[in-house]
Amino acid sequence: MAPKRMVRKAVVGVVGGTVVATGIILMPLPGPGTLIVFGGLAILGTEFDAAQRGTARIKAAVRKAVGRDDSPEEDGATRPSD
Repeated sequence: MAPKRMVRKAVVGVVGGTVVATGIILMPLPGPGTLIVFGGLAILGTEFDAAQRGTARIKAAVRKAVGRDDSPEEDGATRPSD
């Protein structure tokens, strides 16, 4: 692994970890603690596969909870015929 790549990975790890830790600390308070944690996971996901998979699971769970999927057939939408 190239030294620049290792430095970038370390910086992303520190910044993303700090954002996640800040979000966890803020969770009991009223405000966007959970969103800050998700943002930290997104930052970590730029360099770490495990965080990327976690972010994908969270996105899928949010879409399911909101009732939005990417496929139009599942949400009851009909396509006009040509």
